[in-house]
Amino acid sequence: MVAAMLISGTIGWLVVASGQPPQNVVLVRCALGAPTLAAICMSLGLIRRDLLTWRTFGLAAAGGVAIVANWVLLFAAYSRASISMATIAYNTQPFMLVGLGAVVFRERIAASTAVWLGMAFMGLLLVMRASPGVLAVPGQYLEGIGYALGAALCYAVSSIITKRLKGTPPQLIALIQVALGVFLVAPFVNYRQLPTALMPWACLGTIGVVHTGLVYILLYGAIQKLPTSMTAALSFIYPVVAIVCDRLAFAQTFAWIQWVGGALILLAAAGVNFGWRIVPTRLSPSCR
Repeated sequence: MVAAMLISGTIGWLVVASGQPPQNVVLVRCALGAPTLAAICMSLGLIRRDLLTWRTFGLAAAGGVAIVANWVLLFAAYSRASISMATIAYNTQPFMLVGLGAVVFRERIAASTAVWLGMAFMGLLLVMRASPGVLAVPGQYLEGIGYALGAALCYAVSSIITKRLKGTPPQLIALIQVALGVFLVAPFVNYRQLPTALMPWACLGTIGVVHTGLVYILLYGAIQKLPTSMTAALSFIYPVVAIVCDRLAFAQTFAWIQWVGGALILLAAAGVNFGWRIVPTRLSPSCR
């Protein structure tokens, strides 16, 4: 899990360093990730008719649309809002998931969760008050934050759909989604902008093989072995690594108010993931 999060935290650096539009990055990621995941599924004996029902394929494909949209939006956010702030805004996804759960499954929202949600919203407002010191696309900071929030919503939608695929190996779900991504993104790719130099291709190749294939192996292996609480705790390595990469690779600087806002968002996300209670149980009627 630690290895998966350390690797995942560097993806923003590679996306920006590749110099490619987000849809180009997603196409290469899917084109290289699909055969890697196919080899994994074949080695595990997961390519079986009893696992590949029409229902499974349909739900996985629907989740794949959301995942691909999530990647395109998040990668677009990196160059506009900075890797650090885009990653922090993206970490509002637990609240998107809570909101969708309340709407789709009519799940109750605990009072403590509502407090964490308010804290995250305050943090987001602080993050939006000022632009970072270094941006690849000046003047588009708020647009980038919007893309990151859209990516978080798409991820939450995918998670809701995946809940209906209990019993289906996650590696197989990932394979269907990544393979579908090639066909979804291909019509929107600017093929004339694909790189001709070695370094951008090295960045894209690493994203496709390492950040898609290898990370899936590590992540799913960890989820099967670790308790949920530890998985949630170690997942916070990802935004920390992303912020460090942004600082080291691009000399990114932030106003103190952005650091405060980012800390509030990550603290609130931790509170939701770990189920920390702020309001005592006897005083916290759930709300719908």
